[in-house]
Amino acid sequence: MTDRTAPPAYDRTERPGNVGLVLALAVALVGAIVVASLLPAPVAPKFAVGLLALLAVAGVFCAFAYAVGFLRFPGRSARLDIARQIADSFSEGLLVTDGDTQIIYANDAYLELCGSRDPAGLLTVERLFSGPAEVSEAIYRLAQAARAGRAHVEDVRLVPPLTGDAEVGWYRIRVRPLDRDGARHTNLWTVVDATADRQRQENVFQELQHAIDFLDHAPAGFFSAGPDGAISYMNKTLAGWLGYDLTQVGSGGVSLADIVANNGSTLLTAITGGSGEVRTSQIDLDLKRRNGRSLPVRLLHRVAFGQDGAPGASRTLVLNRTAGEEPEEDLRAAEVRFARFFNSTPMAIAAVDPDGKVTRSNAAFAKLLPQAMKGGASAWPVLASVVERDRAALESAIAAALDNRGDVPPIDAALEEEDGLPTRSARFFVAPSEDAGKKGATIYALDTTEHRKLQEGFAQSQKMQAVGQLAGGVAHDFNNMLTAILGYSDLLLANHRPTDPSFQDIIQIKQTANRAAGLTRQLLAFSRRQTLRPQVLQLGDVLTELQLLLRRLVGEKVEVDLKHGRDLWFVKADINQFEQVVINLVVNARDAMPETGGRIQLRTRNVAAGECAAFGEASLTPAEYVLIEVEDNGSGIAPDVMAKIFEPFFTTKEVGKGTGLGLSMVFGIVKQSGGFVFPASEVGRGTVFRIFLPRHVPEAGEIAAKPEAAKPAADYTGQGTILLVEDEDAVRAFAARALGSRGYNVMEAASGLEALEVVEREGQRIDLIVSDVVMPEMDGPAMFAELRKRGVTAKVVFVSGYAEEAFAKNLPEGDFGFLPKPFSLKQLIETVKASLG
Repeated sequence: MTDRTAPPAYDRTERPGNVGLVLALAVALVGAIVVASLLPAPVAPKFAVGLLALLAVAGVFCAFAYAVGFLRFPGRSARLDIARQIADSFSEGLLVTDGDTQIIYANDAYLELCGSRDPAGLLTVERLFSGPAEVSEAIYRLAQAARAGRAHVEDVRLVPPLTGDAEVGWYRIRVRPLDRDGARHTNLWTVVDATADRQRQENVFQELQHAIDFLDHAPAGFFSAGPDGAISYMNKTLAGWLGYDLTQVGSGGVSLADIVANNGSTLLTAITGGSGEVRTSQIDLDLKRRNGRSLPVRLLHRVAFGQDGAPGASRTLVLNRTAGEEPEEDLRAAEVRFARFFNSTPMAIAAVDPDGKVTRSNAAFAKLLPQAMKGGASAWPVLASVVERDRAALESAIAAALDNRGDVPPIDAALEEEDGLPTRSARFFVAPSEDAGKKGATIYALDTTEHRKLQEGFAQSQKMQAVGQLAGGVAHDFNNMLTAILGYSDLLLANHRPTDPSFQDIIQIKQTANRAAGLTRQLLAFSRRQTLRPQVLQLGDVLTELQLLLRRLVGEKVEVDLKHGRDLWFVKADINQFEQVVINLVVNARDAMPETGGRIQLRTRNVAAGECAAFGEASLTPAEYVLIEVEDNGSGIAPDVMAKIFEPFFTTKEVGKGTGLGLSMVFGIVKQSGGFVFPASEVGRGTVFRIFLPRHVPEAGEIAAKPEAAKPAADYTGQGTILLVEDEDAVRAFAARALGSRGYNVMEAASGLEALEVVEREGQRIDLIVSDVVMPEMDGPAMFAELRKRGVTAKVVFVSGYAEEAFAKNLPEGDFGFLPKPFSLKQLIETVKASLG
């Protein structure tokens, strides 16, 4: 640094105090006042003027005497002497400056730093510690702080210039303001020789380096991990075993989940479990190398816990069990193998003491019951993860095992998550045990969540199947009765003119029977026993033709939006039934809309096999499908209602506004067509139904069926002998009368056995057999097979209230027709005439 002009030498001597002059002036002033009060009035003013002049001269003299130090006050001088004596006794150099250049005071230690006891040799800190660039920069920062009135400290490394000492030293220099006078500051500088402290720090650092070097090259592994599983330190030996570079370890680079098998659950439990104690444990487990291979090790693990139960960082010694050394004995090798097996088994295992605290557990138990591993002051912490209603049963089972009461039956319990919802379940097996002579119990637990879901799904499937069988049976019996009602209505209408008063009554009976037949068709659709006439369809074309009807159904307040995917694949389905599916879904969506209206979207697209998993439906078999989505923005479906929407006769609509069979029919038709239907809803946001129909690749010459052109009036008369087999008397009587009135010769039979007798008697005279499927003694398929065995070649038309597919698998190969119940007189005559050719 550039030298400055030396400040005035600081005089450290103290001039003696003198108050005599002040006392004399005070006495003179009092005397003058007394004399002035005794003088006559004419003389007093002149005397007063002279007295004031004399006092002014005395005041100027006293001020000058105090300024040069001739006049001092004894009390202040004594205090300053004591302060200087204390400051001079300090081993660190003290310097007081006015601003950054004017020296006010320096103690003896600072004078020694300057190399002279003479005050004339005083130097400011800025001039005393001038040297290399790094020193000058530190001194410059101190000077800037002194000018700004801020406290600051710097450590400088240099050879003191005034001592001539060639040894390198460290000095710690501080500056802080004492008071403030305008823009100038009175600053206190302290200079301390910090060489010894720096040497001690360097020695400690070197010892630490030696310790780290020892740990890095030790024949065992070391690491430290926090309660969150983050590894803060790992030695070089362990990093080499695991295949990691030391630069990748520490500061969150590697965690316990990265190096310990089973995501580190066992070790993390040992770190976080405990309260107000130091815990040391021995754990045999597998570490996970970077290449994925396992490394069996033994851990000597130590962790300290605070009084509040908060764990600190762990200290863990790692012993490699496969470092090329043979097992010392078979027992030790077996112990290691068992420890590895214990910690890697998927069954949750834990040992508990009589207070219900977990004393030892494996990784699967820590994963299944994390709340039980936290311990704490709560009673029976092993029950913490079990829902309240199941805790008593598990506690009783553990108590029975502790008392060694024999075999304890397994306990099924629901487990609660963080939000308290019982979304998981487990089956617990409890057995008595003993550890170091103390009674205990061993708990084995299996996660049964998926098993429970499958069980519930299977129970629901069985329930739906039972309901479907019941619905199908009811529909079959109703169809028999409706067939008779519709048939006799047709016979009555044939004998009554429209002007007849009874004609409208008969029409009303027939319309009511047709509505009842619609209900039975819905029941059969739900039970998947409906007769379908599948054909190759392009769903885009079907929905386009249907959208005008849909818009009329929903009304003006609801918007129907149709969006088609590109190049839709073909499907094979019954077009009439598919239209019923779409209509039912759209009508339900309309009813879910608010009074202000809403929007219904119909979307179609192709779904490849690889996309099926993205929908999250376990029952959706991966394949190629055409997806139809019907989505609304209505009120949505509550979760408790969602589980029942496909059940027959279940409805949330008002009485008289719904039968509860619409969605049941949708479910049955889609399933019978080989597809899937999945609903999804959010209350207040809307509902979407997704229908997956399997892709159909048309064969050569196979095209989608087109609507038939209008036919001219048909001739319903005919000739031939017909054998009518029907166990329902009303249906058989109606059919026999209807066929006889059209010119056919009709023979009747009430069962399959009776029909065989008629055929045996009449021989080849029979041209056509019209038979029911389900009959007592011998059903229709069995009768058909027996006729073919006997060489009877007459054509057969089966009549049934069930679907054709319900019994077709029971039929031998052959040509036969089918007519579903209920049927009208016209449908019966058309089927018979078509079969006779």
